[in-house]
Amino acid sequence: MSKFELYNVVLKDISTEMRVFEYDLDDAYFKKIDSPEVQKGNVKAKVSVQKKMVTYELQFFIEGTVIIPCDRCLDDMVQSINYKEKLLVKFGNSFSEEDEIVIVPESEGAINIAWFLYEFIVLNIPMKHVHATGECNKTMVTKLKKHITRQKDDDDDDSSAVEF
Repeated sequence: MSKFELYNVVLKDISTEMRVFEYDLDDAYFKKIDSPEVQKGNVKAKVSVQKKMVTYELQFFIEGTVIIPCDRCLDDMVQSINYKEKLLVKFGNSFSEEDEIVIVPESEGAINIAWFLYEFIVLNIPMKHVHATGECNKTMVTKLKKHITRQKDDDDDDSSAVEF
């Protein structure tokens, strides 16, 4: 059994009725993915699959929290995740992604969504992730302030200043 077998969606088994798959993405899931962006979390994913004429429409509903490092103090912080995404899949000769459609080999008849779930979670994390004001590690903030220098000649434009 492969470590991501649980995330195989067998499309050939789906006719016209909608099928719903639910996943609990916990620390073990993130450890298996083995990617540096997110390594811990508690996320619920609901994936509905419906066969259209020649494609399958997968609707992803992802909600929960992940633990990521704060960009300012490097301590762990909780980031909420609430995301919806649609993915179109159709059968072809080999696996590929073309525009907004994922093509899976017809001989396999299935798609593994483990990596798609992870990508959708990571896409929902803001570019800048920092603790709320006053929640950063005070020791680290003190050290950062000590190393930040400002010149007397600075204009009133505070765009280069770092806020703590």
